[in-house]
Amino acid sequence: MYSKTLAMASSARTTIEGDFDAEAVRRLKAGAHHDISVGGPHLAAQAIAAGLVDEYHLFIAPVIVGGGVRSLPGGVLVGLELLDERRFANGMVHLHYGATS
Repeated sequence: MYSKTLAMASSARTTIEGDFDAEAVRRLKAGAHHDISVGGPHLAAQAIAAGLVDEYHLFIAPVIVGGGVRSLPGGVLVGLELLDERRFANGMVHLHYGATS
């Protein structure tokens, strides 16, 4: 787990690192038997820029917000293929993309 604010892990199976290490994540990914999730726009931006993200699940809400943190990083070109889409009754849309580059 990467965190700038947590000092201790909540379980014995968890370690906390302060700085993102793309090579460590690449090794973790190579040895993983299950999917690995990345949460949070800052951490996700670093993983995307390092070419570590294979799939993107975007949830689009029918609300306009005038500022905040970008959901995707600038300056990174990633080819995407739409794998699935789903509409919800409340207007929310889920888009599932696979990285092609």
